[in-house]
Amino acid sequence: MASETVIVQILDKDYQVSCPAEERSALIESAHLLDERMRTIKRSGSVIGLERIAVMAALNLSHELLQAKSAPTPTSSEPDPEELSRLHAKLDRTLERFEQI
Repeated sequence: MASETVIVQILDKDYQVSCPAEERSALIESAHLLDERMRTIKRSGSVIGLERIAVMAALNLSHELLQAKSAPTPTSSEPDPEELSRLHAKLDRTLERFEQI
């Protein structure tokens, strides 16, 4: 597995990250998701400082990952729209709670 250096931009800062060539697109997608989450938290104005914004985004993403791991595995490849709506609402409530800190 050959590694390559990928430059990703998060909150207008460039970061060089080494990853296997076959994981390049996943890294870019992950960085884009993190950038979006951090910008949302920053726009809320309730969290100040790059480090605190990053920690809040990491906590939110970790929470989503844990919820996804503990959720029952769907029998079809199509996601359940009602389940997605429920998770989305729950994530919004969680984000609001963290933004109030």
